[in-house]
Amino acid sequence: MNNSSILPAVTLDELLAALSHSSAWIEAAVVLACLALAWLVVRLVRGREVPPQSVWFGRQIVDGVLFPALALALAYGARRLMPAMGVPLALFKIVIPVLLSFAVIRLSARVLTAAFPNSRVMRLAERLISWLAWLAVVGWITGLLPVVLDELDDIHWKLGGAKVSVRNLIEGALSAGFVLVLVLWVSAAIEARLLRGAYGEELSLRKAAANAVRALLTFFGLLLALTAVGIDLTALSVLGGAVGVGIGFGLQKLAANYVSGFVILAERSLRIGDMVRVDGFEGRITDIATRYTVIRALNGREAIVPNEMLITQRVENSSLADPKVLLTTQVQVAYGTDLDLLRPKMIEAIRSVKRVMQDPEPAVQLSAFAADGLELTISFWIVDPENGSGGARSDVNMAILRCLTQEGIEIPFPQRVLRRA
Repeated sequence: MNNSSILPAVTLDELLAALSHSSAWIEAAVVLACLALAWLVVRLVRGREVPPQSVWFGRQIVDGVLFPALALALAYGARRLMPAMGVPLALFKIVIPVLLSFAVIRLSARVLTAAFPNSRVMRLAERLISWLAWLAVVGWITGLLPVVLDELDDIHWKLGGAKVSVRNLIEGALSAGFVLVLVLWVSAAIEARLLRGAYGEELSLRKAAANAVRALLTFFGLLLALTAVGIDLTALSVLGGAVGVGIGFGLQKLAANYVSGFVILAERSLRIGDMVRVDGFEGRITDIATRYTVIRALNGREAIVPNEMLITQRVENSSLADPKVLLTTQVQVAYGTDLDLLRPKMIEAIRSVKRVMQDPEPAVQLSAFAADGLELTISFWIVDPENGSGGARSDVNMAILRCLTQEGIEIPFPQRVLRRA
């Protein structure tokens, strides 16, 4: 794209001479009017509550993308109209590049924040984009940027049958970065729309569709970016072959994890919200990405499990078919205790616990004749394993202890007598 047709470069002396003209005050008033109108429109459209993770709007009026984009459109329209009214242009030669850079900065910042909300790397990327955009504005206004671009265009070499210069590489990198930002924006909007109001099996299926859409948009976006800067895609055939060899030798694990992620989401053997146990770690699935799955334990710890492990190893899923989970606990009572009288009272005490299911009802079984007493195994069902089993087992043990205390039954324990020689 030839920027000179949109933002004609001028020398610094010509710019200062134009700014000293009386018409510069008219341009300043028009610029202020464009900014005020853009601010008013954004204020009316946004309302009092800012939509969460919105790219168009931010906490402040000027934080979103809509304000600089609208201000740029109004300023560009005024720039087209003012020469027809006999007003020479001077201030607009600075305002247009500044607003364009401001729009690019806010677009990149809002999209990266929405896609990676807690990433320090993305914050550094935002600052880098801001510095590059403002340096480009300063270079364009002072006339230094076109000279630098011409010098970079003279540094070139042959790549296959095409000529590639340093300027092509820089423009390609910037175009690819801009396309990636747009892809992240569109894919995040599609993912939010797909996941809205979904749960269970439907949530996993929509998550798979969102991941597939993001991968396809990224692939085609990069192809369009490379084509836009004039890079012949046939020159990438050697690179494609090298990538294929790399996947075959060193990246097979990475490729296997990506394929496993799509398989898990497609066949819905694991779903977001399921309680699972993998490699001794138990918790609830909070996210299934294309490469890994996040499992959050009840104590707050999170495990990032590669998707290949979920395909090749044994996974215990407590929520796949039936959410009911059987829990057990043990207690001993003294020999001579009337179990026929005690068992119904213990069952009634266990049934009074809030999380214990009434059907199937709890059971008390004589499991062993221990050295110190009769060992009873108590089994009961819960329907909310996502809330953990420790709390339910503790409540049942407390109910059993109260029942034994009320009946005057002691829990036997080993006694040792120490004799002095």
